Amino acid sequence: MNNEQPTISEEQVNAYLREHPEFFQHHLDLLEKMHIPHPSGNAISLISKQLEIFRTKHQQQENQLTALIDIARDNDASFNRMHELTLAMLESNTLEDAVANLNTVLSECFNTDFVALKIIKNQINPPISKLFVDPEDSNLKSFANELTSKKPKCGRPTLPQAKFLFGEAANEVRSAAIIPMVFTGLEGLVAIGSRDESRFHYSMGSLFLTQMSEIIGTRFISLLKNLD
Repeated sequence: MNNEQPTISEEQVNAYLREHPEFFQHHLDLLEKMHIPHPSGNAISLISKQLEIFRTKHQQQENQLTALIDIARDNDASFNRMHELTLAMLESNTLEDAVANLNTVLSECFNTDFVALKIIKNQINPPISKLFVDPEDSNLKSFANELTSKKPKCGRPTLPQAKFLFGEAANEVRSAAIIPMVFTGLEGLVAIGSRDESRFHYSMGSLFLTQMSEIIGTRFISLLKNLD
């Protein structure tokens, strides 16, 4: 008669413990005897190992929560800025008001150092100097990509772009967001610049910038009709 005990494989032990995770609750004495190799070469108890895993997971969850809170805070700030921009445009009854309000809200609420607005249109006796640009102006060639793609561009502008938009302050602009406005009844450019090269990084998302152009463009289309 064979009295040898049947051999239990590691896979069977693994499967059993997975199906009975409460096993060690009834056999606490085993936890004190079990040790797991540590990367440092020293052995640590199973309880210590579990605590280490729990701490790591807890820290990861805290980091994820912090990241989500930061994203929510940034979204709230962006929403508030867009709200201020919308109000500023709605409160503008003339083209002069709109330009002045736009400069104020972009400088104060969007923390920008430079603001530029160009409307691509032939306008007889323009009410504001340098606001309107002839569609055949050679300077517009520097913005062919933006106007064709209808997508904002962030990063450091080229020198021709900076000179056309910001004039004498061109050399001070280290980063900028160039936002095309291409709508029925209006074609133009809005640009916001900064002395900080990281303020408008090329990797920035374009959603809020596109929404900005829609808010600004919608109001200017209405106000421009009064000039015709």
